[in-house]
Amino acid sequence: MEFKAELMDEMAIRRALTRITHEIVEKNKGTDDLCLVGIKRRGEILAEIIQDNIRKIEQVDVPCTSVDIKYYRDDLTTVDDSPVWHRSDLPFDVTGKVIVLVDDVLFTGRTARAGMEAVITCGRPKAILLAVLIDRGHRELPIRADFVGKNVPTSNSELIEVRIPPFDNETRVCLMGLGNR
Repeated sequence: MEFKAELMDEMAIRRALTRITHEIVEKNKGTDDLCLVGIKRRGEILAEIIQDNIRKIEQVDVPCTSVDIKYYRDDLTTVDDSPVWHRSDLPFDVTGKVIVLVDDVLFTGRTARAGMEAVITCGRPKAILLAVLIDRGHRELPIRADFVGKNVPTSNSELIEVRIPPFDNETRVCLMGLGNR
């Protein structure tokens, strides 16, 4: 992969997540019944940042956890001939709650769909909202983010990399080229 451009530096990411936090609290009219669920891996870190922002802004600790969507993927049989399904186990009851599903990049919508399915196996939320740092387009499912840090139209020969600790040694969003395909 070749580096094409830096789309967001650390400050831009921080500002986008602060704005998303304010939008979440405003849309929910506060923090009552609000829960954050980050999609592993980078969505988990972004959800924790939003949780910390809510704590600083509203002086409230909202429940925050992560979900592993690998057993909810619609291509599971292409990964393994005999996939074993595992139910999500969230540390709080989602029934009647407003769940904000958090991910780093919204692309085809399949990861977000799997995240919603994982949450729904744990109960019946009042609502599921989607917050993403980057929306790059190319939807294959009718899914739209409620909160977006930045819209970045891309081609299929490009990739968005969200680099964030502890997975990376830097905080930024990069546009990468897949080279000659």
